Amino acid sequence: MNNDAIKDLILKMADDALVIGHRNSEWTGIGPIMEEDIAFSSMAQDKIGHAQALYQILHAESGMPEPDVLGFQRKESEFKSCQLVELPIGDYAFSLVRHFFFDHADATRYEMLTQSSFQPLANLAKKIKGELKYHTLHADVWVKKLGNGTEESKARMQSAVNETFPYALGIFEPSKYENELKADSVFAGEVELQKRWLDKITPLIEQAGLKLPNARQDDIKYGGRNGYHTEHLQPMLTEMNEVISTDYNTEW
Repeated sequence: MNNDAIKDLILKMADDALVIGHRNSEWTGIGPIMEEDIAFSSMAQDKIGHAQALYQILHAESGMPEPDVLGFQRKESEFKSCQLVELPIGDYAFSLVRHFFFDHADATRYEMLTQSSFQPLANLAKKIKGELKYHTLHADVWVKKLGNGTEESKARMQSAVNETFPYALGIFEPSKYENELKADSVFAGEVELQKRWLDKITPLIEQAGLKLPNARQDDIKYGGRNGYHTEHLQPMLTEMNEVISTDYNTEW
C-alpha cells in the first residue's frame, strides 16, 4: 500500500474540511434568518471536527505532525484544498450553492471510502457519512426552495450555479496517485467520484428549476490540489492563525 498516496488523499480531504469549515463559520451572526446562522455554524463545527480526525489519522498512521501543526503551521502552497472552498462567502446564494456542490461530493466520497482497504479511513468514513446526510438534506431543501421561489431568488440561484460549477469540478482534480489508490482498493478515484456526484446532483438541480452550465475543460478550476490557490486563501489563513500565531507552543 502506497503511503504517499494515502497521505495525499487524506491531506486534501482534511484541508478541504478545515477551509470550508472556516468559511461556513463566517455566516455566524449574519445569516438571512436565525435558523441559517445556527445551521452554518453547526456545519462549520462538523467540518473542523472532520479535519481534526483526518489530521489525526495522518499523525497516528504516517508519522506526520500533530493536527494543530498540520492545520495551523503550514504555508499556503502546502495546502491541498480545492479552490472552491477558499472563495469568500459572497452572498447567501453563492454560499448555499457551494455548500450543495461540496457536501454532495463530500458525502459521496465518504460513502465510497466505507469500502476502503485502509481501515482507519474506512472506520472514519462510516462515522462521518451519517453526519453528512444532514448537510446534504439542508442544502437540498434550500436549493429547491429558492430555485422554485421568486423570479429574483431563481435568478440569483442560477447565477450562483453558473459561477460556482467550474470551481466545483475542481474538487475532482486528478491525483498522480490515482492508479495506486485504485490498485490497492484504497479509493476508487476522482473520475468515479465525479460521475457519482453528477448522477446525484443533476436531478436535484432540475427539481429546483435550475440548469448546470456546460463547462469546457479549460474552464475547470484546477490547481488547489497541487498548492496553486486563489488570492483569497492566504488572507484567510492569516486570519485563522491570528491567535495561535502569537505563540505556537501554547496549549490552547
